[in-house]
Parts: sequence; C-alpha cells; structure tokens
Amino acid sequence: MVTHVVAWRLKESALGNPKAENARLLREKLEALRGQIPGLLRLDVGLDFSATENSSDVVLVAQFASRADLAAYQIHPAHQAVGAFVREVVAERRLVDCEMA
Repeated sequence: MVTHVVAWRLKESALGNPKAENARLLREKLEALRGQIPGLLRLDVGLDFSATENSSDVVLVAQFASRADLAAYQIHPAHQAVGAFVREVVAERRLVDCEMA
C-alpha cells in the first residue's frame, strides 16, 4: 500500500477569494477526484482548525495499491486540472510518499 500525504499552507487571498474559501474549494476539487482515477483506492481531505503558526491549512491523504498507480495519478488529466488551481492558491507545500504495512 502506498500512502500519499500532501499538506498545503494557502495564501491569505488568491483568485479574489480569502484563504478559507480557497481551502473549501480545494477540498471540493480534490474530493471530486474520487472514482475518476484508476488505482486511487482512497482519498481523504481535511481542513485545519488549529490555525497555529506551524499548521498547514489543507491536508490530503490518498492511498494507492502501488507506486505505479501513484505515478499514473500524478499525470492523470483530472489531477492536473486540480494542480492548476493549487498553483494559484498555495503558498507552501509539504509532501510524504511512503509505503505502509
């Protein structure tokens, strides 16, 4: 099992929206990927409520059967479309890809 974890800190405002609205939109766009991409077994998105100086605003946890499935997800047109939005609203991104038993 491959787990893909991405945490984003968003810009205070982007695309005419405040951070909270862009966080909601990002969650909506990511959740819409469910069922669209072969090999994507599970996808969960969370919005931070702690609002500390160390927290990110949005986290994605996705699971794949293999590294090949993760690689296919990365280049899938539906994922690429979400990426275009992400590049506009994100100030910082952190990533962990790992295999868990």
